[in-house]
Amino acid sequence: MKERFDVKGMTCASCERNVYNAVSKINGVSSCEVNLLTNSMEVEFDEKKVNIDLICHILSNEGYEAILKKEKKISNMAKKDYSFLLLIISIVLLMLLMYVSMGHMMWGWVVPNIINMEKNPIGFSLIQLILVLPIVVFYRRYFINGFKRLIKGSPNMDTLIALGAFCSLIYGIFCLIMVILGHNEYHMYLYFESAGMILTMVSLGKYLENLSKKKTTSSLTKLIGLAPLEATLFIEGQERVVNACDVLVDDIVIVKKGEKIPVDGIIIEGQASIDQSSFTGESLPVLKTVGEEVISSSIINSGYIKVQAKKVGEDTSINTIIKLVEEASSSKAPISKLADKISGIFVSIILTISLITFALNLLLSYLVKGQVDFELSFNFAITVIVIACPCALGLATPVAIMVGVGKGAENGLLIKNAEILEKAHSIKTVVLDKTGTITNGRPEVIDFIELKKEENILSILYSLETKSEHPLGESICRYCLNKNARLLEVSEFESMEGQGVKGKFNNDVYYIGNNRTFAIPNDVNTIINRYSKEGKTPLIFAKNDTVIGILSIKDQVKNTSSKAIELLKRNGIRVVMLTGDNKIVANKIAQELGIEEVFSEVYPQDKQRIINSLKKDDKHLVAMVGDGVNDALALTSADLGIAIGAGSDIALECADIVLVNNDLLDVFNVINLSKRVLNTIKLGLFWAFFYNSICIILSTGFLYYINGFKMNPMIASIAMSISSVSVVINALTIKFFKKVHLNYDINEKEIAEEKVMNKIEFYVKDMMCSHCVKHVYNALNVEGNEDIVVDLSTKKVSVTSSLSKKEIFDLVTKEGYNPTEQ
Repeated sequence: MKERFDVKGMTCASCERNVYNAVSKINGVSSCEVNLLTNSMEVEFDEKKVNIDLICHILSNEGYEAILKKEKKISNMAKKDYSFLLLIISIVLLMLLMYVSMGHMMWGWVVPNIINMEKNPIGFSLIQLILVLPIVVFYRRYFINGFKRLIKGSPNMDTLIALGAFCSLIYGIFCLIMVILGHNEYHMYLYFESAGMILTMVSLGKYLENLSKKKTTSSLTKLIGLAPLEATLFIEGQERVVNACDVLVDDIVIVKKGEKIPVDGIIIEGQASIDQSSFTGESLPVLKTVGEEVISSSIINSGYIKVQAKKVGEDTSINTIIKLVEEASSSKAPISKLADKISGIFVSIILTISLITFALNLLLSYLVKGQVDFELSFNFAITVIVIACPCALGLATPVAIMVGVGKGAENGLLIKNAEILEKAHSIKTVVLDKTGTITNGRPEVIDFIELKKEENILSILYSLETKSEHPLGESICRYCLNKNARLLEVSEFESMEGQGVKGKFNNDVYYIGNNRTFAIPNDVNTIINRYSKEGKTPLIFAKNDTVIGILSIKDQVKNTSSKAIELLKRNGIRVVMLTGDNKIVANKIAQELGIEEVFSEVYPQDKQRIINSLKKDDKHLVAMVGDGVNDALALTSADLGIAIGAGSDIALECADIVLVNNDLLDVFNVINLSKRVLNTIKLGLFWAFFYNSICIILSTGFLYYINGFKMNPMIASIAMSISSVSVVINALTIKFFKKVHLNYDINEKEIAEEKVMNKIEFYVKDMMCSHCVKHVYNALNVEGNEDIVVDLSTKKVSVTSSLSKKEIFDLVTKEGYNPTEQ
């Protein structure tokens, strides 16, 4: 069983480590992932040995509060946040405190006698205590949590802040008492402004850090915002609006213009122009009609549809993506293990260094000055404690992972966990399946040669193939429909396994299939061989054993495949093609794309064997890219499995990365994103280690005895805040990552000319059915056209376009229709 919790009370990497250790030690817990960035935890456990109450109780004993995500109350989410108001008040009080404590040092500043350190040392000291106490009350949580962790033997960032502020406050009160007793020289050693500065500046840093954190989760927030909240059900002839999560499988959902589709399902009535860009990345809307699938979160631009729900609630496509992104964001990358180990003992080391600093400075001050300087030693000890808070160390990795995974999801790159994101940069061999990965996965008729004149030849061909169940039959039907074929009455239909189909029309027997059934004339054979060498699948169309036509069918290579393979090879990545298709077709496509290694005519188990052999040959990672059920075994066997597009559910389940946009260029984009994230993490960790190390060395006070340089707790609190905020800002630079697209090397400024849009109306009187409507719509659905409306009842078409009317008519004519003015 796996559950997600919100964890309150975590403030730094040490807290993250404490929570992890506490939960991991519970008997029955198999895995635990803790995320400081989102203050969340994911626990996988045996429900027979462990229950949720036990996990919450264990963390409560450790000083943290765990709340099950499902039980999180809306009232808690809606609580007013007064942190900004308290911060403003604290800053005002701090400014007054600084004026009182240091106003006498500022040239030209007038200090009233009541707070003048020389004329009224008691008033001077007492007013500082009065000003600092509200700040202490506002940020008492640092003292409560910090000392609680110290007592439990697992100090954290709050412990360092609490010790620094508490010691400054107590020493200041001691000096105040000494001043009241008549020892006026103690008014020089008040540390009230240091206590106020530590609490205020740390809180300001945390506030800025939280603002930055919100930006890191913006991609996930956008994804969550895509999920529809309501659905309109069609029940017994009535429309009823319900929560989207209440829709059941096979319910009928109505979706109108401007609404989001709340489920994954199949259209059973109507047609609509659908914007799927949120899911597939397609910039242009797609016309969908009865029998076609729709995806949740898609928007209806125009039209009206009834959808039969197939996937609902948490199982819809958009909610599956949200879940994947959440899980990936909360997972840990292997590179973070070093930081985790250090942060686990960091606070204890700093407290030890602080004590050593205090003792050494007592000794050095005595040796240099001839007397023990308690105030100076105390200053350096508190400075070490304050400046060394390990926030930056704990944030460097999770913030970068969160932004990287979010940016990936924003660009259609779904990465299942942080380890995969880190590993992707090491890919040096990419194995590509052919069908649906390199090619469109949708065969199309490329050539049709009519050897003998035959009336209604395409209609006969169409009528035969509508009865066929072969995948190539669908492509032939599409081709014939585009050429205005009509359905005829065909009798005695027969499907011949491995050969083709045949049927009778007007007492003549027609056959469509391969050339294995009867002898083929040499001239026809020459054409067939030529098509085979070109990587096409040749079919013959015969009447009464006489060949009357030849077709060639080819699964066309995707527009982006050539550019993707070129980029991969240019970056030193070995590209291999792995396919079950025949050798001639595979080699032809490989030759077109410049792929030098090809394995063809292989079965799924052969694919696994080849992947394993490539892993042995190549010391670097091997990635497998595929989309079908037959790729599942290879995807699992590879170091990284990448499922492309809307592949089979099994392929998506087996894959480590899902490329939503069905674009092979995204393989290159994933590798680039991985490199960007890893470099950002390394820079963040280096900065955290380097900055903290330098600051700790400077704060120990050794330079004071060389050149008089003295760092105090006030400066330390500012430096500590800068460290944390800078690490988060560094991670936010990942948001500037841009994916490579097909025309990435074209100067877009040259082609981004402003174009005038005009509304064009005309008629297509030879539209006969909804298929015709779809063909006309798809013909017009190109760059530069929008607001396309095709009305079958009136035969009227309207489109707002930057193209001329002639160009619009040409688009429709190419589809086999005759557009007219009236």
